[in-house]
Amino acid sequence: MKALVLGSGVIGVTTAYYLARDGHEVTVIDRHPEPANETTFANAGLVAPGHAFAWASPQAPKILLKSLVKGDQAFRLKPRLDPRMWSWIWLFLRECTEERTRFNTICKLRLCNYSLDALHGVVNETNVKYDCNVGGNLYLYRSQEAFDKGVDHMTILRDQGLQLEVANRDRIAELEPALEPVKQKIAGGIHSPTDESGDARMFTCALAQYCKEQKDVRFEFNTTIQALAINGEGISRVVTDKGDRSADLYVLSLGWGSPFVSKKIGIDLPIYPVKGYSVTVPIGQSNSAPRLGGVDEEHLVAFARFGDRLRITATAEFSGYDRSYKPADFRTMFKVARDLFPAGADYDQPTYWAGLRPMTPGTTPILGGTKYRNLYLNTGHGHIGWTMSCGSAKITADIIAGRKPDIDLTGLTLNS
Repeated sequence: MKALVLGSGVIGVTTAYYLARDGHEVTVIDRHPEPANETTFANAGLVAPGHAFAWASPQAPKILLKSLVKGDQAFRLKPRLDPRMWSWIWLFLRECTEERTRFNTICKLRLCNYSLDALHGVVNETNVKYDCNVGGNLYLYRSQEAFDKGVDHMTILRDQGLQLEVANRDRIAELEPALEPVKQKIAGGIHSPTDESGDARMFTCALAQYCKEQKDVRFEFNTTIQALAINGEGISRVVTDKGDRSADLYVLSLGWGSPFVSKKIGIDLPIYPVKGYSVTVPIGQSNSAPRLGGVDEEHLVAFARFGDRLRITATAEFSGYDRSYKPADFRTMFKVARDLFPAGADYDQPTYWAGLRPMTPGTTPILGGTKYRNLYLNTGHGHIGWTMSCGSAKITADIIAGRKPDIDLTGLTLNS
């Protein structure tokens, strides 16, 4: 069939790949001039089942309230006169119970593990390059109290079968030699050996090129999607600023922009942007950069090496659709990075970025069909869309083909 994929981030491009692999005639539409120009552009880069925790947790409301007074919190609330913000926050708070946190975390972990296997399949078939690092990610704790709590917190992932290693500071330094000079600052950590890291934008652009050259996928860039037109029980066409486009099936993968399109046809998607910040710094020959990716858990600052670059990311900011930033927003990131890896990179040559994560209240994505027979959803992946991308795309292609997906979709569909 003819398929239109709306959005060319890592979610849209992986969806196009799997649909083209099934033999569909695929076109991808995006308002940007190239793939991966929104949330995928400069994200953390961690492929991290070991960090599949739901953000909606019993601790989250207290942290958000505290952020109104102290602006240095990893979770920040910056109130806006936006009804969508407050309706979304209300739904988010309803997910902040122990029962819902556990449920959402298990759903995310199930998809993350499945997606990691799917990613390996894509790479084996396409041979795309994206500065991949295998060997696991490290989740570091500065104090013994935080370390003990972290080990207890990880129990839910271990109970679901994820391989995890509790490591003292000497073991952490053995796994990541770049931490040896500062290991006394670390009480311990958790090593998730099956985790990986890699440049999501590089992967997406390389996969888009493969799809174009090997699968005849068409990409229509600089094309703004304005609306979906309905004909009876299905979608008849996409209205764009470059004219209408029609197909047999449509997949909505516009990230934080998805609700603006779906709302016009009576589908209210509970997706709202949560802003994140990243900085990328060059690694010279004299630098002692980390090899493994990871997270400083007490500051919620993530790090990942991509070849000769070090990516540092932090912050979940509830501040509407504003993507502006100032150098002060990156102060904590630099402080943590210099503390852990004082000779890790040339910190005086930063490239700053801020982007919007498309979050659902439970921080699980929305996959599958809709009330329209030919409209499918693959959107709302939040802070680990890179981790969940290939699995979500494979599931979407399976649903479209009428195949039973390989995993249980409880908690991952519009009505679950």
